[in-house]
Amino acid sequence: MLPVQLIRKKRDGGALDDAEIRDFIAGVTDGSIPDYQIAAILMAIYFQGLDDRELTAWADAMTHSGDVIDLSRIARAKVDKHSTGGVGDKISIPLAPAVAACGVAVPMVSGRGLGHTGGTLDKLESIPGFRIDLPVEQFAAQVDELGVCLIGQTARIAPADKRLYALRDVTATIESLPMIASSIMSKKLAEGIDGLVIDCKVGRGAFMKTVERARGLCGLMRTIGQRAGKRVTCVLTDMNAPIGRTIGNALEIRESIEILRGGGPSDTRELVHVLGAEMLVLGRAARDPEDGRAQIERVLADGSALEVFRKVVAAQGGDPRVCDSPGSVLPRTKQRDELVLRTGRVVAIDSEALGIAALLLGAGRRTTEDTIDPAAGLVIDAYLGELIEPGAPPQVILCHGMAPGDGRIAEARAMIEGAFVIQPADHPYDEPPASRVLEVIR
Repeated sequence: MLPVQLIRKKRDGGALDDAEIRDFIAGVTDGSIPDYQIAAILMAIYFQGLDDRELTAWADAMTHSGDVIDLSRIARAKVDKHSTGGVGDKISIPLAPAVAACGVAVPMVSGRGLGHTGGTLDKLESIPGFRIDLPVEQFAAQVDELGVCLIGQTARIAPADKRLYALRDVTATIESLPMIASSIMSKKLAEGIDGLVIDCKVGRGAFMKTVERARGLCGLMRTIGQRAGKRVTCVLTDMNAPIGRTIGNALEIRESIEILRGGGPSDTRELVHVLGAEMLVLGRAARDPEDGRAQIERVLADGSALEVFRKVVAAQGGDPRVCDSPGSVLPRTKQRDELVLRTGRVVAIDSEALGIAALLLGAGRRTTEDTIDPAAGLVIDAYLGELIEPGAPPQVILCHGMAPGDGRIAEARAMIEGAFVIQPADHPYDEPPASRVLEVIR
């Protein structure tokens, strides 16, 4: 069938058969189908959706558009975690070595940040020498030896996704839930995993703004995973405030190492404990989430998770001294500006605005061609429910390498000030949720 016939069929609400989907994805991969026809079918899918069979076939075709890594020689279970993206989301960095220290292998193919959300790869590359571009063979060997490897998507892993994602970005179809689900799952299934835990962020700082939409996405990803014979758990987590106290690449590495030493902010620790526990359950290394959480807490407290991370850093070309003295190894900011917020109680935080402010300072990229300043970002000492007293130390530190007077600094300061909703101390106030975890879907 010609591409135009597939476009017409889907436009009019018809269901594409498996062979049509395979042929279409093959044409996307080899370049034989032009961008304008791919864009047309993306828009048709945006409006008409895909049923479960179509969705599964679409994701499978994308998975097999490139290499599917064979990790069958690794005896222990192989479980990965994926986050849909958040502000201050450094969870993968302490989580992966902690899970590996508990006996479950973590083959992790991560992404870069774009827009207001950060990327695990950008954070790791702030460690001098750290390589995320390892060949597939080295990736598999390291997962076998150390239990974890953290790399970026190679040209050989789900290549159809790269072209489809680029076109979704410029055709206003990025929000299509079937396309989001198949994009995420095709890359994860190509890793050779047995199970997957999905951290689906919900709230103002996330791409999923409502619990209902997050549940819809999780349902699609679970359908794809289960039909591929994989175990999938989804954890809906609150993204109405930034995670931890830092936003920015090197800053978040420092905070991750605090977690690996058994410390760090309580909300960051909680997410590592909860997500790690679910990964251990999927990997059959824990009886239940309570047992899994106890194991994760133990390896963080006794230093074994930090030791795994040290070996990973060294194996991937980075300076392992970052585990002992991050301040002497990680890049340092040239400028540190202080910001004092008005007094009162913090009742709301627009984490998306803080993510954009960090981007303006150089911590992120607005386009894929932008260069990141690894030392740039924000250190935040004002959180939901906290009271800012008169004369208190600065609540936000702006880290950047810009010249004084650069207009982006003033723009970032204005965004940060507007991100915090502060009421008088005696104003009626609902306490923030005690947990970041909204719901677990098993």
